[in-house]
Amino acid sequence: MNDMDQLVDIENSTQSKKIFLDQDIYEQEQERIFGRCWLFLAHESLIPKAGDFMTTTMGEDPVIVVRQKDGSTKAFINSCTHRGNKVCSAESGNARSFVCNYHGWVFGSDGSLIDVPLNERCYHGTIDKSTHGLPGIRVESYRGFLFGCFDQDAPPLDEFLGDFGWYLDTWMVGAGGGVELIGPAMKSILNCNWKVPAENFVGDAYHVGWTHAAALEVLGGELAGLAGNQADMPYDDLGLQFTTRFGHGFGVIRHAAASIHVKREGYDKFLRDTLPAVAENLGQARADLYDGHWNCTTFPNCSFLYGTNTFKVWHPRGPGQIEVWTYTIVHKDMDEETKKEIVKQAIRSFGTAGTLESDDGDNMTNCTHTNQGRMTRKGRMDATMGIRHEGHHPVYPGIVGSSFIGETSYRGFYRFYKEAMSAESWGDIRAQDNHWDEAWKDNGFWEAKAGKGE
Repeated sequence: MNDMDQLVDIENSTQSKKIFLDQDIYEQEQERIFGRCWLFLAHESLIPKAGDFMTTTMGEDPVIVVRQKDGSTKAFINSCTHRGNKVCSAESGNARSFVCNYHGWVFGSDGSLIDVPLNERCYHGTIDKSTHGLPGIRVESYRGFLFGCFDQDAPPLDEFLGDFGWYLDTWMVGAGGGVELIGPAMKSILNCNWKVPAENFVGDAYHVGWTHAAALEVLGGELAGLAGNQADMPYDDLGLQFTTRFGHGFGVIRHAAASIHVKREGYDKFLRDTLPAVAENLGQARADLYDGHWNCTTFPNCSFLYGTNTFKVWHPRGPGQIEVWTYTIVHKDMDEETKKEIVKQAIRSFGTAGTLESDDGDNMTNCTHTNQGRMTRKGRMDATMGIRHEGHHPVYPGIVGSSFIGETSYRGFYRFYKEAMSAESWGDIRAQDNHWDEAWKDNGFWEAKAGKGE
């Protein structure tokens, strides 16, 4: 087992470069993170009718997600219980059953084995169908977002999201009508470790003004002033960063939701019209975040930009490669023209060949493979920006950093990464529920600011 104290130093906010390419570390992640945590499967809007299905993966395990006749959703491992072949090769569709094309075993939409060719003639009736169904997976929904979990001892999904769910409600239900994902997913291969984009989305606003400088100057809007990381920008007034118990986190740039949309009139109007409802339904604290631009990661590998409205899943394909799935987030109550324009703008910026996606792809690939050198991987990565300028906030839950440009969410992501990788079970993890924030407990940053009248 890997020495997590060497790999992740919480006190000094550094991480070993080995975590990006080491095969043994990757295998431990598959067991202790992807085998335990809630992983995004689909949105209910993508499988609305009985028999609708999608195929996806949880870690590297193939999975089928199916809408049942009673409206519930079930998920199964997409591997025949006879010789292991996939029972469904389609990405999505509608089916009453799934048939393995190797030997013809038939499985119902509920995962049960319903027919075995030559069962009586050649098996002599010895196959017990009740014990040969597709292995089931826990499925739970949060505001229409479906997650799966292999671990029966994991907390319910809403507990796993915890304070992060409080923030998600700002835009998922605050305006009343909810949201949906527009698919099918755009898919691409990126030669990087899954943690690189996950950490980027969870808290890296630092790169925006540098990596995307040229694009920001062309796009204009509220974020144009970030181009080149100008030192005279009032960063502490522009936004905040957040991290929560199980590593979920985000940063928000205030009043910049539609900032990189070229055609934004319909989106801007929707935000203006619905903002009062968010304040009424959820209070002013969350209304102040509603029309901001959010960069977020739901631990471990589901990320999104609310505002730009791109939604990503980083499916691991080994320590040095991922498959990127990209959807677009829209509010259900938007008119169809506004939805179409948001999809167009999201694809233009963060689609497979998007302007900003291409910028990020180069960095993510290099951050992974540059560190494979024998001497290079002995080094450490630094995540200390904004340290001690964060802590428990008088209004917002979790740990809050003073600026949207900082690494509060990085520190929170890797704090839980280390905890999950070190723990033998969810029991060990839950035993730390009252102590997870020890690194910040004696900080007093926000209390000091309040005392100064800031």
